Amino acid sequence: MATKAKTGKKLVIVESPAKSKTIAQYLGEGFEVDASMGHIRDLPQPSDLPAELKKTSVGKFAVDIENGFEPYYVVSPDKKKKVAELKAKLKDADELFLATDGDREGEAIAWHLLEVLKPKVPVHRLTFPEITKEAIQRAMAELRDVDESLVDAQETRRVLDRLYGYEISPVLWRKVASGLSAGRVQSVATRLVVERERERMAFRAADYWDLTAIVAPASGDASQAHDAAARQSFQARLAQVDGKKVASGRDFDDRGRLTAKNAELLTEATARALAEGLEGAAFAVRAVEEKPYTRRPAAPFTTSTLQQEAARKLRFSARVTMQVAQRLYENGYITYMRTDSTALSDQAVTAARRQASELYGPEYVPGRPRVYASKSKNAQEAHEAIRPAGDSFRTPAQVAKQLSGDEFRLYELIWKRTVASQMEDAKGSTATVRLGAQALSGEAAGRDAEFTASGTVITFRGFLAAYEEGRDEVREDSENGAGGSAVGESARLPVLAKGQALDALELTANGHQTSPPPRYTEASLVKTLEERGIGRPSTYAATISTIMDRGYVRSRGTALVPSWIAFSVVRLLEEHFHDYVDYDFTAEMEEDLDRIAAGEQAGADWLSHFYFGDDHNPGLTKIVGGLGEIDAREVNSVEIAPGIVLRVGKYGPYLEKPLPADAPEGTAPERANVPEDLAPDELTADKARELMESAGPEERVLGTDPLTGHTVVAKNGRYGAYVTEVIPEPTPEQLAAQPVEYYKNGKPKPPKKPAKVKPRTGSLFKSMSLDTVTLEQALDLMSLPRRLGEDAEGNAITVQNGRFGPYLKKGTDSRSIGSEEEIFTITLEQALEIYSQPKTRGGRTAAAPLAEFGEDPTSGKPIVVKEGRFGPYITDGVTNITVPRSTSIEELTRERAIELLAEKRAKGPVKKPARRTAGRTKAAAK
Repeated sequence: MATKAKTGKKLVIVESPAKSKTIAQYLGEGFEVDASMGHIRDLPQPSDLPAELKKTSVGKFAVDIENGFEPYYVVSPDKKKKVAELKAKLKDADELFLATDGDREGEAIAWHLLEVLKPKVPVHRLTFPEITKEAIQRAMAELRDVDESLVDAQETRRVLDRLYGYEISPVLWRKVASGLSAGRVQSVATRLVVERERERMAFRAADYWDLTAIVAPASGDASQAHDAAARQSFQARLAQVDGKKVASGRDFDDRGRLTAKNAELLTEATARALAEGLEGAAFAVRAVEEKPYTRRPAAPFTTSTLQQEAARKLRFSARVTMQVAQRLYENGYITYMRTDSTALSDQAVTAARRQASELYGPEYVPGRPRVYASKSKNAQEAHEAIRPAGDSFRTPAQVAKQLSGDEFRLYELIWKRTVASQMEDAKGSTATVRLGAQALSGEAAGRDAEFTASGTVITFRGFLAAYEEGRDEVREDSENGAGGSAVGESARLPVLAKGQALDALELTANGHQTSPPPRYTEASLVKTLEERGIGRPSTYAATISTIMDRGYVRSRGTALVPSWIAFSVVRLLEEHFHDYVDYDFTAEMEEDLDRIAAGEQAGADWLSHFYFGDDHNPGLTKIVGGLGEIDAREVNSVEIAPGIVLRVGKYGPYLEKPLPADAPEGTAPERANVPEDLAPDELTADKARELMESAGPEERVLGTDPLTGHTVVAKNGRYGAYVTEVIPEPTPEQLAAQPVEYYKNGKPKPPKKPAKVKPRTGSLFKSMSLDTVTLEQALDLMSLPRRLGEDAEGNAITVQNGRFGPYLKKGTDSRSIGSEEEIFTITLEQALEIYSQPKTRGGRTAAAPLAEFGEDPTSGKPIVVKEGRFGPYITDGVTNITVPRSTSIEELTRERAIELLAEKRAKGPVKKPARRTAGRTKAAAK
């Protein structure tokens, strides 16, 4: 057989076009760089398996559960063209370099490429933490084989998630609602958010009072007695009364009970009496304590801490943070953004120390480099921390013109954190003073009151000159508890000495109320997941997106609020799948995957133990098979008040008063809708009673439409009150009058029931009520949308009411109008005037498209990529399709956009039966 002639070409395969473009700049001649566009194959849906496999041990999961959990992989339909292109390029290459990311997913992508491409030339595996010339040169000198253990860990995780989701999700569909999903990490994350809301619902506030005093060193000059500025006044807080600690917020439990022993609980009366009694009292300093203050810089960013800090400082969601970081990495600005390590390479440490010295002075750099150890459970140290790329760092000013706004802000955050991590401690001193007096008059006469104040003075800013870490919300008063500081960290106290006389310039009695545990934010949820060792930080963004897309959680500002359906899901999982939403159990699964990645355990054995169980563990399949009867009504019910139950129904949550046992048959229970924007902890017993009392009748007949003869009724619905017409069922005569259809043998087919006619409906205006709306108003509401006319191009303009208020519509262009009453009064001329103005959102000009790809060959309309509620999407103004999660905006091409739109129009390509591919074997080429 003739030997293939050498071409001198070397094919390098990475995941994304942006990464391939950057790498190509640093490789010499003879290298061709192409992108696989992420994973090229995956597990298919079981319904897409070949018919001969559907009744085998592969059929349930597309995984052979009876033969070592061998996955049945198929090349994804949208990757077949790419695979063909890579095979064609490989034919002309002398060597293949697999340069996908160095984590488990990247290793698995490299292995799948080997399995599908079946190269007959030498194959090399290389990874690099950053896309710079120096890093690529180092990687070329450290070539290796595909790491089979990493691939095994990724494959085990993929199969595990398929088993978990496909066994448990159907239970949710049957007992809660269709379309729900369960997941190894998403269900635990949802449980965390729900548990926090339960704590808030069970919380009972407690009232307590204290005193604050504005004091200053005593002065004999009466003219300055109230000149606070001249005499360096400061604020102090009451700490003790008659030697007993004054109760503060953290001295109460969540049931509103005082838990601190020997604490003095001040009421409003005692606090005001004490304030009055201290008027004119002789205050004096009782003790002064001064301690050195030292604060160390935070470690460089990991994936988790980057997501947390970007949420706090930049208001980025975890998903946006990872998308922006991905672009920065692929274009050579930062190191790899999926990492658990806080370590920096020697080159990075040198670069950070050098830059800190140049920008802030040599005194800001410690004598020895700082070394950081990862604190998170299950940390993987495969990469270094996230930092600016290169052996020398570019300052934000040097890259400002090359980056978009979000990219620049995130790069600046990473640069500041990295440089600050190698700078000196911030230093200063903290002074704490105790001062007091005895009440002179009134009910508090003779009582001793002691106040405290503290303040920190920074004498050397150190790393604070470059960066200061943000903080999550904490409970009110959690840091300023009994006797705590009444002044901030930057406050300065005057020089004071023990026994020094003070003047009380102002005494104020203050009332407080304990606050419930703060809701999770994306930042604090990411932090908690990492601290508990649940999942991987690289997947947190997708996890949070999933629980929001599924309707389990919504955002209110930065807070994450669970839905009532999340309560039902979590309750069912806790009661029937407890281990699978247990925090420690889930973290142990992550540790097991780490052992598989290290080659210490085989993935197939672990999956067998997980699914089939053993003497000590029943296994998932036995738990699902032995569930017995689950009371769906009970799972979907929460008692809010005595005699009032919240139920999660098909159309959302509602309140219900259960019927007494002796209620006549057919009696309907009293019900009331729950406003969608009402958070679970806001649905108190009093609020529930108010909603039940204000709920009108379920339905009120308004009259008959003179044109159609249909009855018109007003009803309460999930989104408020609305009117609709009642379409009568067809009469036997109408059914009999239908055309008769015949089989091929000539026999008549049974008569079909006519398709149901959709009734006209209309939401009530805010100014209307279910009790007073009239038939005429109802007919007007049901006539919407109202056509106003056409613009100069012949586009129809209509006006209608929507969930978020009244608006005009012209094609896909919607514009809000002032009030609901304008719906019936606005003219075409007024509408055209509104459309002549630039479109705005929230008072701002609408954001420009993320990308533009010219006209669509089918619709002839411009193709653009826009940012939507659930992420970026492609649209031609008629058809919308979400940009696949595996594809970044930079990777998206015109051809791919046209292809995705065409697939959406056709409601998905017809999938041919997939041929069986071989299970995972060792790569032949090394």
